[in-house]
Amino acid sequence: MSRIGRKPVVLPKGVSVTTKAESMNVKGPKGELSKALPGGVTLKVEGDKVVVNRADDSRQNRAKHGLIRAHLQNMVKGVSEGWTRELEINGVGYRAEVGGDTVTMALGYSHPVLFKLPKGIAAKVDKNRLVLTGADRDMLGQTAAKVRELRAPEPYKGKGVKYAEEVIKKKVGKAGATGSGG
Repeated sequence: MSRIGRKPVVLPKGVSVTTKAESMNVKGPKGELSKALPGGVTLKVEGDKVVVNRADDSRQNRAKHGLIRAHLQNMVKGVSEGWTRELEINGVGYRAEVGGDTVTMALGYSHPVLFKLPKGIAAKVDKNRLVLTGADRDMLGQTAAKVRELRAPEPYKGKGVKYAEEVIKKKVGKAGATGSGG
């Protein structure tokens, strides 16, 4: 048995899980999420716990067992507490502003960069930090990656957009003219 797959998912107060033929839906105070449920894996709601079961011990069903349980846990946490991702903007003149569902950034280009946030993702700016929040962990991670991609941090001065916990390994620049010119 999968160690992750056999652990039940505990539902906090105000969160409900429903299953349809090919999908699982999680509803809570921060929103509603749904994901496809592959064949060979079933969900069983028992009071305030959800147990993920698999049809047999085939290799594919064993792999899906832990995966679906992890997705379900992420969905439950998303609709109850929400997910957060912080990005740091480093560089002289680099900044971001949030207006509605659009983030306007000055990233050293000759023009401002406009980034439209997908539905369900919110952003706020605190000095040089861009904080993204949302219920869907997958979409939040994808959005953060796309924002980082607009100006990835460079290895010499560390300018660009990076994750808050990311460490940029800096390289040394040119050694310069150090005397051996014959």
